[in-house]
Amino acid sequence: IFASRSNTSTHGLYTGWGSALSNLGKYGGNAEGLSEYSPQGTKPVKAALVALIRNDDLYGMRKAMRELEDRWNHKYNYPYIFLNDQPFSEEFKRGIRDLTKAPVQFGVLEPGTWGYPEWIDKEKAKKERETASYIKGHSESYRFMCRFQSGFVHKHPLLRDLEFYWRIEPDVHYYCDIDYDPFLYMKKNGLKYGWNIAPDEYEPTVRTLWNTTKDFMKKNPQMIPEKNLIDWVSNKDGSYTKCHFWSNFEIVDLSFYRSPQYQAYFDHLDKAGGFFYERWGDAPIHSLAVAMFLKKSEVHYFDDVGYYHPAMSHCPKGSKERGKCVCDPQEGWSNDFGCAKRWRSIS
Repeated sequence: IFASRSNTSTHGLYTGWGSALSNLGKYGGNAEGLSEYSPQGTKPVKAALVALIRNDDLYGMRKAMRELEDRWNHKYNYPYIFLNDQPFSEEFKRGIRDLTKAPVQFGVLEPGTWGYPEWIDKEKAKKERETASYIKGHSESYRFMCRFQSGFVHKHPLLRDLEFYWRIEPDVHYYCDIDYDPFLYMKKNGLKYGWNIAPDEYEPTVRTLWNTTKDFMKKNPQMIPEKNLIDWVSNKDGSYTKCHFWSNFEIVDLSFYRSPQYQAYFDHLDKAGGFFYERWGDAPIHSLAVAMFLKKSEVHYFDDVGYYHPAMSHCPKGSKERGKCVCDPQEGWSNDFGCAKRWRSIS
């Protein structure tokens, strides 16, 4: 089902990875002169930049890639993986490969990972779409995307050999030079999840998500560690803060998504049907899982990475006058979101 040279697995990209990992001590954040970061070099972390995208998003993806290459990946040459529910066109593949020296792979989604599971009442789902008054409320494919990103992206054959992934999107901006390897930083520091923007979710899209999550915790107390981040998503009265990490930028240790507890949580949500009877997004689902299963020491706020996604942006303080970012902190206001402040306040 994979287009062109995408039929090969990622295993070949990481032959000899063990010897590269043994040299972790020599990486001081600068890729210059290190053969491991050459286009075909064995990277110190088995990782890739991953996008779920369609052929007609080529221009938006090229713009984002140009910035990402200029700001970071021209030095580190981590591979790209592009996924689509339809085969990629030759025009798309050529337009992507023109921008990078790094390896690139293209894949089609596996059957069963895009669309409705058999237990969904399609008439009930249709009624929700027809009456929804929130953004993307009428979209069927957006719901397919949210379900795929929540429960299946980490299982795709092209990602099976990966330890980490960095999710990338079209039509975004990267404001800062990044002079270190975020994958390596996370691996060396035992970090499972990295984020950049944290707004609160729009309640009509997740009307029953919190109650469904509390039901999961009640049924599976053995899966919930005593030390976690539940106070970030739960108020003192037990209500939902709606805080979530905006998952269009996330860097993740994929062992987290592959863990039994995450899989059990996704299965619980999937059976409940909220992807279709409401419009549950992958962002609040990832965030609730982080809050339930991880400690704060396992989660990293990439506040040094200036980033824009349509409607919201993050700009490191002082970037208008100094440093390696070019953006206006007054316009990149996500650092002042209540959920970001709440994150900084919890231990």
